[in-house]
Amino acid sequence: MAWTYKQIVLAVMMVVTGSINTISTKWADRQSAVGRDGNNHSFDHPFLQAVGMFLGEFSCLIAFQIIKLYHRVRHTEQEQNLGNQGFNPLIFLPPAICDMCGTSLMYIGLNLTYASSFQMLRGAVIIFTALLSVAFLGSTIRKMMWAGIFTVLLGLAMVGLSDILFGDQSAQTDTNGIIAGDLLIIMAQIIVAVQMVYEEKFVTRYSIPAMQAVGWEGFFGFTVLGLLNIVFFYIDAGAFSKLPNQKLEDPVDAFIQIGNSWIILLATVGNIVSIAFFNFAGISVTKELSATTRMVLDSIRTLFIWMLTLFLGWQGFQVLQLIGFFILLSGMCLYNNIIIVPIIQHIRERRAQYRNLRDIGGENDRLINDPPTAGGSGFNDPAST
Repeated sequence: MAWTYKQIVLAVMMVVTGSINTISTKWADRQSAVGRDGNNHSFDHPFLQAVGMFLGEFSCLIAFQIIKLYHRVRHTEQEQNLGNQGFNPLIFLPPAICDMCGTSLMYIGLNLTYASSFQMLRGAVIIFTALLSVAFLGSTIRKMMWAGIFTVLLGLAMVGLSDILFGDQSAQTDTNGIIAGDLLIIMAQIIVAVQMVYEEKFVTRYSIPAMQAVGWEGFFGFTVLGLLNIVFFYIDAGAFSKLPNQKLEDPVDAFIQIGNSWIILLATVGNIVSIAFFNFAGISVTKELSATTRMVLDSIRTLFIWMLTLFLGWQGFQVLQLIGFFILLSGMCLYNNIIIVPIIQHIRERRAQYRNLRDIGGENDRLINDPPTAGGSGFNDPAST
């Protein structure tokens, strides 16, 4: 079935905005600007960037309320599927906290490693989600899913090995920093897996519109992490912090740097806006097409980010990373039972059909060359005369 124009636009929007989200965050990480101490230093504010991401998600809730109000004014609420509106919004607090912790860790890792590695290593969430689903949801992992998990593990090892062997020796990306960043990203996937299992167990029982669900998680994440940013200013991180005052986070320094650099400002706004449109496009793709299509498009986004970082000169070409990407993609396809398994099943079916046709054709040829005898039909049997 051919895609409609609307579906094509949504798919392109998801890939483009998802890529912009990662690229804009890494772009800001690579910049330097004058901070609160009057000196020029690198923009190292992953916690504030995470707050910006939650602000983008929170905007989905604002958009949902605007759409709801529009239908109420136009008296077309019956045409809008609002699902179950009798839920307690606090059910989104635990997944928001998980998202807050996972996103913060990933943004710290992104500041240390490549944007392409960041996107590829996020595929580790499949492994942890599968294991936690067995433990807490009673799910069953089939043989093909196990094959996908081990394939993803192999792909992760390849991507990590390429970073260790071919990491650039520069101020932006030293080898030790790259390794630490990769490990932080993988650790964050454990928290993301906990979030996904929680949402499946407690949230999906309510028929809540996806934009509203994303918006509530964004609201709690924005509120909690926004307040924690103030607390982080009073925590001394020592050598682990690149900030002038060596605090865990310094929101004032971040805003001063944003004000002193239009590039950081543009990248920050791009992060906020792109995550909002990315969530909207992802939800719409799942609704209009399928969750499987959304996963495939997310893999295309990973490849697009890798190619873009090569074009921008943020990293060198690594064959091992390319191999790791395709192994990761193969593992995801095996786990989700798409592309690879259906193709194998289609080939087997075609071969079975071909064998059946060949057997039928061979039987017809035999009957023509060797007609039935009297023992079977009463004709051409000498003994019957």
